[in-house]
Amino acid sequence: MPSYRIDERPIKGRELSLAAQVGKRAFFDDPFFSFLFPSEKMRARSLPIFFRTVFAHMGAKGRTVTVRNERNEIVGIAAWQTTGGYPLPIGVQLTQMPGSFRAMFPRSKSFSDGFKYMAALTNAHTKDAQWYLMVLCCDPTDQRSGVGTMLLEHAFADVDTEGVGSYLETPRQDNVAYYRRFGYQLVETIRPIEGAPPYYTMWRPPR
Repeated sequence: MPSYRIDERPIKGRELSLAAQVGKRAFFDDPFFSFLFPSEKMRARSLPIFFRTVFAHMGAKGRTVTVRNERNEIVGIAAWQTTGGYPLPIGVQLTQMPGSFRAMFPRSKSFSDGFKYMAALTNAHTKDAQWYLMVLCCDPTDQRSGVGTMLLEHAFADVDTEGVGSYLETPRQDNVAYYRRFGYQLVETIRPIEGAPPYYTMWRPPR
């Protein structure tokens, strides 16, 4: 069995690109990104830009935690906005914009489709005190090895100490059952665009 460990250090420098590649591999067949970037060539180009932007611009309340293997390689990532971090401050949103535009540039329709999703998800987002799980991903070669469980349980130690809830969104229906194992409840199924993949919003009540 592989040996894994939690690393709480923020992702910086060269490792931002390595973490972005993990995100790309983990979300390459994601329903939402497959809709937004239909061709594999487009996803291969755009996803690393998107995830590098997210991980590099988390703001003061953002927290990225990684799981690493015995070779110190990043195999899993959790990106959270801790209590008070959502919605992101305008300044943080502005720092994200250049990367977001570069990721979507090859396909102009992705701008309008992405905005419709963002607006719908923002409108549905709970206002309760929370840790918001922005990204949870694991390299496909290390899936089903407990990496996601390590990342979630590591965060819940702080979430439950604070006595706040946790919120997330996922476009994968099979993820709904996965997150239920950790106490999340399905709140709403959002369909911003007819015929496009839905998003499922989930809430883990305070403990």
